[in-house]
Amino acid sequence: MTRQQLVEQIKLKGSYLCVGLDTDVEKLPDHLKGRPDGVITFNKAIIDATKDHCVSYKINTAFYESQGLKGWEIMAETLAYIPDTHFTIADAKRGDIGNTSAQYAKTFFEVLPFDAVTVAPYMGEDSVRPFLEYRDKWTIVLGLTSNAGSFNFQRLTLSEQNGKQLYEQVLETTCKWGTPDNLMFVVGATRASDLAYIRGIIPDHFLLVPGVGAQGGSLEEVSKYGLNKDAGLLVNASRAIIFASNGEDFAEAAQKAAKDYQTEMTFHLKR
Repeated sequence: MTRQQLVEQIKLKGSYLCVGLDTDVEKLPDHLKGRPDGVITFNKAIIDATKDHCVSYKINTAFYESQGLKGWEIMAETLAYIPDTHFTIADAKRGDIGNTSAQYAKTFFEVLPFDAVTVAPYMGEDSVRPFLEYRDKWTIVLGLTSNAGSFNFQRLTLSEQNGKQLYEQVLETTCKWGTPDNLMFVVGATRASDLAYIRGIIPDHFLLVPGVGAQGGSLEEVSKYGLNKDAGLLVNASRAIIFASNGEDFAEAAQKAAKDYQTEMTFHLKR
């Protein structure tokens, strides 16, 4: 999916919502637990319920890889079920030496035809470059995450870089490897004020923002500091939507939660 197509969907729906399909088998509604088709039945119901209110789906591959071959098959079936109007993300956080990254890119852009994949930039440009070589595909680089451990490395001050924090250097360097048409960044939502500063570094790039909803991030603050002329945001919500109810009404609850996000996003887009 191209940037133009993504922006068009955002404008059409008045939404920059990304629904995270982090489907934990232990959290399935009781009537689906233990069923061989439990996860795929759940995923399809969630997609049917939320597709009118979101523009993207993010599949966290860990929840599927942990199930072995069956999980990979479920991931492929889930991806195939998502409408082609929606931007699809493999949240795989890959990144290795060039020839290995090339195989990861093939996995998530060809074998499983996602629109985007999340990548860790720690090993440098040659570990990211193979992903960027694909036409009309997106590489989503970890920029500044909101987990407690982010302070271990991401916020370290670099004395040789005029006091910049490590994450700043990552953003400034990595944005030169691609363009706003094929490169996004993950920026956590639980410190939304950081977004204003980050927008000064990468004003035109799309940001994938986790942490809204169950993790406590504020959609109002993320929108205030993160929106740009093309929206420039994909705000991800996973548990707050897909596990809004653990009963047989889980799909209806997910639809209501997604619609509530869409309604607020429409408001912010018009401001």
